Amino acid sequence: MAAAFRTAGTRKVAVVGVALSDCGRVDDATPYRLHAQAARRALADSGLDRSVVDGFASAGTGLLAPVEVAEYLGLRPTWVDSTSVGGSTWEVMAAHAADAIAAGHANAVLLVYGSTARADIRAGRRTGNLSYGARGPLQFEVPYGHTLIAKYAMAARRHMIEHGTTIEQLAEVAVQARANAALNPEAMFRDPITVDDVLSGPMIADPFTKLHCCIRSDGGAAVLLAAEEYVRDSRGAPVRILGTGEHVSHATMSEWPDFTVSPAAVSGRLAFERAGVRPADIELAEIYDAFTYMTLVTLEDLGFCKKGEGGAYLQSRALPVNTDGGGLSAQHPGMRGLFLLVEAVRQLRGEAGERQVRRPDGSLPELAVASGTGGWFCSSGTVVLGRG
Repeated sequence: MAAAFRTAGTRKVAVVGVALSDCGRVDDATPYRLHAQAARRALADSGLDRSVVDGFASAGTGLLAPVEVAEYLGLRPTWVDSTSVGGSTWEVMAAHAADAIAAGHANAVLLVYGSTARADIRAGRRTGNLSYGARGPLQFEVPYGHTLIAKYAMAARRHMIEHGTTIEQLAEVAVQARANAALNPEAMFRDPITVDDVLSGPMIADPFTKLHCCIRSDGGAAVLLAAEEYVRDSRGAPVRILGTGEHVSHATMSEWPDFTVSPAAVSGRLAFERAGVRPADIELAEIYDAFTYMTLVTLEDLGFCKKGEGGAYLQSRALPVNTDGGGLSAQHPGMRGLFLLVEAVRQLRGEAGERQVRRPDGSLPELAVASGTGGWFCSSGTVVLGRG
């Protein structure tokens, strides 16, 4: 399968380092500490000196992100990005970083995230967010009970009505995620669950019971992208950024034309076209899964199956999806997009341990896709990666 490397400028771009911070239940850390821990581990994973890092991207912490986090890490970057579009932020940032490196505006860009979302609620430092506020366009929806979870539930119900998707098919997403998490020592929840377990749980927002919804954890992640001339000095096998796409759809539900189509339909098409590959060429997918419906509809919109066939496609297990356990079982500390890139890179490098995906002949996969979603299907970023 031929794939042209991403060359928006004159240089090819590779992921040379990835890492997670401590994840799960981390009661004694601050978000800054988790940022630093993940960043140090990613640099160590790359084998490169921190002096090569001249680009930095972060969002979600502080009033001047990424300035405050860069200062905490002792970095003085000449290229920065603080794009914040929800859970897809990190795929969008990876796209921007790849373009900047290819164009010669940066040599090595560090993407980093850290959050103590679970610990903060446990300690009473914050409460669970039911919505994103009531200003601007959202003021016309919040008074009528449109919580964050309810928006996803409405979309899932519409897909069930229009395409015959069943609640058992949605529950299967959670079951498969937990089966993958059982093989991941970094996953927060590893005990097996069944479809009946999912269906019999407490109702959160119809049709979602508790296990249809992501977990809340602490944790951080970091990814280091670098220009091709740094690859020879890196410790592990490089993973190329082959193609990226980004798209924003809507902020209010009234401006969303079709609840059964996510913005991944656009970001995915762009990413595959720019990479020169087809969905059929992809050997594993890391999909943002704050709720079970997100996995199903994103796979449809990326082109792995036709619209309305996502439930049957998932049940067929034709494609390894969310191999680390996803946000439903592994980690979900507020925004999970960066974790998708870490897992995709680990799989392509053959570093996933018991959960490692392999071809029938035992060889490693060559191509993976990571697709993040932000808000309530408000934004999408998709990245196609290749082992090179």
